[in-house]
Amino acid sequence: MMNQHAHSGQTERSTDWLSGAGLRPTRQRMALAGLLVGDGRDRHVTAESLFDAAANTGEKVSLATVYNTLRAFCDAGLLREITVDGSKSYFDTNMTDHPHFYWEDEHRLSDAPADQLEIARVPDAPAGAEIASVDVVIRLRRS
Repeated sequence: MMNQHAHSGQTERSTDWLSGAGLRPTRQRMALAGLLVGDGRDRHVTAESLFDAAANTGEKVSLATVYNTLRAFCDAGLLREITVDGSKSYFDTNMTDHPHFYWEDEHRLSDAPADQLEIARVPDAPAGAEIASVDVVIRLRRS
């Protein structure tokens, strides 16, 4: 059982995270924000893993609401979306520029050390476009 002091810290972090981005702290947003940033640690989630985590805490929230909330958090600049295999999306609470390891056998994303990555040059964007970001995903398989 979580003590009252830890719970209030989690609620405060969630509230600050949402209000800092100008998002209204609805019950469902607060519940999902608590699972994402309540303990102060960065994490990578999929909509499905966040939905499962919410269900495990007894939170009544639909998968569609989880998707919509993750999209709102991304649009507000609270999360980064990292797409793997063109279809699987992971959502990262760490907004700094950093590369990722994708563990193929576990279907899991983890942070890779940014200080070890060197990109000497990125191709010019085509006319009429600008580079919004460069995502580096290093795929791993157990040897």
